Amino acid sequence: MTEVVVTNLNPRFTGVSSTAARLIPIQAAQFDLALAGHPLPGCPKPVTLARARALTRTPPPDRPFAIWHVRRNNEMRAALWARDVLRLPIRIVFTSAGTHRHSALPRWLMGRMDALIATIPAAARNKPHVRAVVPHGVDCRVWHPAKDRAAAWAATGFPGRRGVAAVGRVRESKGTDRFVETMLRVLPKHRDVTALVLGLARPQDRAWQDDLRAKARAAGLGDRLLFPGEIPAHDMPALIRACSLTVPLPRYEPYGMTPLEGMASGVPFVGSPTGAFSTFAADGTAGIVVEEGNLVDDAAAAVDTLLANPDWLAKMARRARERAVAFHSIETEAAGIGAVYETLWEEGRSARARIAS
Repeated sequence: MTEVVVTNLNPRFTGVSSTAARLIPIQAAQFDLALAGHPLPGCPKPVTLARARALTRTPPPDRPFAIWHVRRNNEMRAALWARDVLRLPIRIVFTSAGTHRHSALPRWLMGRMDALIATIPAAARNKPHVRAVVPHGVDCRVWHPAKDRAAAWAATGFPGRRGVAAVGRVRESKGTDRFVETMLRVLPKHRDVTALVLGLARPQDRAWQDDLRAKARAAGLGDRLLFPGEIPAHDMPALIRACSLTVPLPRYEPYGMTPLEGMASGVPFVGSPTGAFSTFAADGTAGIVVEEGNLVDDAAAAVDTLLANPDWLAKMARRARERAVAFHSIETEAAGIGAVYETLWEEGRSARARIAS
């Protein structure tokens, strides 16, 4: 019988979807696991919610119950229906990434989870039932350094000899405008560098994106500050490892995977003080975090300095890869989550034994 159900009830491939997709293949080798909802790349074929309920109607062998691992409000609601209305023998684990104060409904839902896993200490603050802080991890086999970065960049077809990228939705919260302003300062000094905005603009943000493009053209940089749009997930690792730097400057990020994916690819970052960026940077050895007060000027200065000092950049690239492998691998994340599952199961066995005695 199924030990773990992982839900994915959003048809769009979001950051949350990406988190689950990275983990599920590893967890499927550890547990009898079912994906419920919409498909995810590289993961087992999903089952319906009705089928997930059927698969967990009876506890799996040697387990007092199955575990449903959820990551969204609608997934918490679906799991609560299965546990509390249908009375299925399950426990619910929720991953909490947000550091802001949630509204009333998600707070109510989180209060009814059996366990919460926070991705950073700030995401655990003032939340109930937190069992562990388990940072998101990166698959260091998929995201790895290029053997020859110059050749890898040439293979992308983009102009110039080096690349700098910002990855994420084109919108204000992601700081796309801050990246553009930073590049307007940097690119005139480094004529071999091309800057890429890698992300989709939603319909409500397209006029804003057009304004950013117009700024690049007005500065004479329209051919080197490019907006290729959303890149297919399977093409992203090769493109990122071809870059020399990533420059994530969001105004808010609950955690932030793009610096980690770059680090695993041997690509350091210059980023804003949000999410877990300061932890990733490791005191400036794997990345540089600039403060909000003078962010664009300071980011531009940091990028300029790194691009102008190839030996320093290469040393930071090596350190970034080392840090990703040693502290931020997907295997480390899976082990942390698995430990929470095992704790819940052991508590269930102990409760059963007390009742039996």
